[in-house]
Formats: sequence, C-alpha cells, structure tokens
Amino acid sequence: MRRFGNPIDPNQTYTDRPGVYGIIFSERKVLLTHQAKPYSELQLPGGGIDPGESAVMALHREVMEETGWRIHPLRRLGVYQRYTYMPDYDMHARKICHIFVARAVRRLGPPTEPHHTAHWVNPSLAIDCMASEGDAAFLHDFITS
Repeated sequence: MRRFGNPIDPNQTYTDRPGVYGIIFSERKVLLTHQAKPYSELQLPGGGIDPGESAVMALHREVMEETGWRIHPLRRLGVYQRYTYMPDYDMHARKICHIFVARAVRRLGPPTEPHHTAHWVNPSLAIDCMASEGDAAFLHDFITS
C-alpha cells in the first residue's frame, strides 16, 4: 500500500485507524472541510470508520458532520496509508485512508462537527492547500485523468 507523509518511526507503536475520505464535486468545484482545531488545515471531508460501520456509511456520516452536505458516492478510487500523531485521541496511528469520489446532492445545514466549516474550492487550487499529501495526490490524479 502506498504511503504518504512521515515514515514509520521504529521506536513508536501505532494503532491502525481505518478511515474514509471523499473527493466531492459539484459544478467544477470540490468540497473541502476546514478544521480549525487542533491545527488549522483544509482536508477532504471524512474520518474514521467506526466498528460495525461500512466505508460508505462512514463517508455519509462524516461528510454530513463536517460539511452539512448529503452526497451520492460514485466509486472507490483507492487507498493509502500515513503514519501520524492524532492529538484528539492522544495516539500514534497508522491511518488507512480509503478514498471515494462522490457527487454533492444537497446541503442540509451547517456542519455539526465543532471547529469545521465547508468550502467549495477550484480543484487545482485545492491540491496546493490541502494538509494531507495523500489526499492531494488522489485529487490530482482524479482531476487529471
């Protein structure tokens, strides 16, 4: 599996954390979420897959929480891994990031996840401002294919 970001620290124990993220488009724009805390960063909407939850179910839930949008997942693009510290959970994780492409259907309201705001961005600009190298690489591959 392709890795982005920091290499494995052999002196660190990592917990596997599967997650799902969406390249969500509408009218030539891509939907990103700005997370203000614990670090200010732009990301693809998404997050962890809870026990008993499918990747698609988790994608619907996470996108709604972080953006307020309802989506229609179209297909899975792939998966990558990254090794990181997750301050919200006080753990080092091997994040296994499943990437889907989806179409925005309807905005139901503001994000319910604290410190998140939704932003529609030109895809080529989004690539340069995203916090995750892996998310940016998948977005780049999607818009240039």
